Amino acid sequence: MRRRGASGLLVIDELPYWMTHSPELPGLLQLLYDRSQTGHGHEGGRVIVCGSAMSVMNDLLSGTKALRGRAAVDMRLQPFDPSTTALHWGIDDPATALRLHATLGGSPGYRNLTSSPSPQTPQEFDTWIPATVLDPGQALFSRSEAEYLLREDPRFTGSSLHYAIINAVATGATSPTKIGGLVERDRTSLTRPLEMLTSSGHLDYSTDPLWERRPVITVADPIIRFHNLITVPKRDLIETGGAARAWHESQPTFISRVLGPHFEECSREWLRRHTDPSLRAGTSTIASTVINDQGGRAKHEIDVIALDRRSGRATVGLIGEAKATLVRRGPADLERLDRLKEILRSQGHDVTSTRLAVFSLEGFHPDLVAVARRRGDVLLVDLPSLFGKTEATVLPA
Repeated sequence: MRRRGASGLLVIDELPYWMTHSPELPGLLQLLYDRSQTGHGHEGGRVIVCGSAMSVMNDLLSGTKALRGRAAVDMRLQPFDPSTTALHWGIDDPATALRLHATLGGSPGYRNLTSSPSPQTPQEFDTWIPATVLDPGQALFSRSEAEYLLREDPRFTGSSLHYAIINAVATGATSPTKIGGLVERDRTSLTRPLEMLTSSGHLDYSTDPLWERRPVITVADPIIRFHNLITVPKRDLIETGGAARAWHESQPTFISRVLGPHFEECSREWLRRHTDPSLRAGTSTIASTVINDQGGRAKHEIDVIALDRRSGRATVGLIGEAKATLVRRGPADLERLDRLKEILRSQGHDVTSTRLAVFSLEGFHPDLVAVARRRGDVLLVDLPSLFGKTEATVLPA
């Protein structure tokens, strides 16, 4: 028996699974905590509860739940960012590291699920994928892993509707209306399934910073997106020994719908985490957005925007282009950003201090670099810079 007053540590891993068999556990922890606080139990000590089922863990401290008000720390462990993932996998080449991060995300445990050496070049990556993520005999097979992730939350029913919603979002539907059109359901009937998939960590739900009522829904875990866009359409070919062929045929989809959106998000995250706020004129919100031209005849996507919004009017610190094309970016990118800046001005937003940014996988044409240096309001970021290996090619004055 531990003597009274001695401190100790109790760790309960995967609490949601324990609760499926012993739902009284939170109440028991509440009792132990309250008794220790009133001097009727062991003094001191700490209890750590862990779990991968996010909806259950989020619910533990809410409303009238037993542990409400009794937690000193509520921590959600985030996946590795691209540069940390590259270090973890031992990959020195940024282009290869970005492709792996776009496929698996930053979950460190995936490295232990394969005995294959980490790919070191894009060419090795193209051989590595069919031997791991697209190999039905491997633990890292995307179908097995995606199904595991979707079922690791005890509250997830695994219904066809949930799978259909995730597939719709993976293929580009970003709003309840668009999702409803693809799954043939009224948007109002999707409210609860979407809330469940968001709280369990499968979907991210945000709003467009320029259009407060425009929702933006995306798939949270890259391997689920990869599974729905790459594995599912080629399932028969993959499961009959044709993984290499399936991967070769999927290259256009991977570049445009997996690597492209991931590169955009990595560019936004780079601004959030790794840059001096002065590069974005001190603004705090970093996202993507869609704007209409003056006549409302066309919509324009802005991959990266940094702003502060007050009373319907935004102060825009930066607008940027982040396209995962396999060619160098040129002066036409700046011309497009200048047009978008003027559209924002015409809509009443403050673009007095707005800077322009171009993010590139393959670097920049010398003409673009020369123009950017002359202007002094342009930020050019290549892939090595995105991974923290070099400074940005051009920094604003």
